[in-house]
Amino acid sequence: MMRVTFLAHSGFLVELENLCLLLDWWKGDLQPLPDKPLLCFASHQHHDHFDPHIFSLDNDTREIRFLLGKDIILSDHNREKWGLSNETAEKCSILGGNEKIDLPHGVTVETLPSTDEGVAFLITCEGKTLYHAGDLNWWHWEEEDKAWNRNMEADFKRYIEPLRDRKIDLAFVPLDPRQAGAADWGLRYLLELARVEKVIPMHQWEDYRPTEAFLREYPQWKKTVLPVERLGQQWDL
Repeated sequence: MMRVTFLAHSGFLVELENLCLLLDWWKGDLQPLPDKPLLCFASHQHHDHFDPHIFSLDNDTREIRFLLGKDIILSDHNREKWGLSNETAEKCSILGGNEKIDLPHGVTVETLPSTDEGVAFLITCEGKTLYHAGDLNWWHWEEEDKAWNRNMEADFKRYIEPLRDRKIDLAFVPLDPRQAGAADWGLRYLLELARVEKVIPMHQWEDYRPTEAFLREYPQWKKTVLPVERLGQQWDL
């Protein structure tokens, strides 16, 4: 079983039998964590996905590892600004797109390039595969010229191609209300590309109406897409 808690925006806590995953947490109440190893992910440096206070979780109370998108730079300047000790820095892995690493407890982390910054994560552990898109999305903006939007579409489809026919037990995918009619393009493409069991929409800026609109238009996905309704919402999957 997985217990999933929505923290805020694109931030989630996933509690598994033997470890916990913390994904793109930058705000939202984080309750006391179970006494289990913790893998802490930050897909990229944008303020709505990464806050250096995540490093304070390395407080000698549990085994911890940080998986960071390549644009989160652990320079001397940043380490001093963030109060990042040498000991905690040694627990950080900086990942670019199309990488794969094996971690303790039978965890494998794969990455995809992003159409914005950093990476998307594909995490396999305890017989489950989870996908957190970060900012890998089919971004389409009416104010951009046609060439920009065509390039974005091509990049998105190319970057996400490794997920074709891949079984994904749980995916966290942007459904951004700022995109208006294009908000669900990336989500629909993923659902048609991969074998996704459950999806929790994210990157919604606390406006959850696009999920309602999506499920009205595509009722065939009602058993797959889990609507987010409030901060702190939980699912047992």
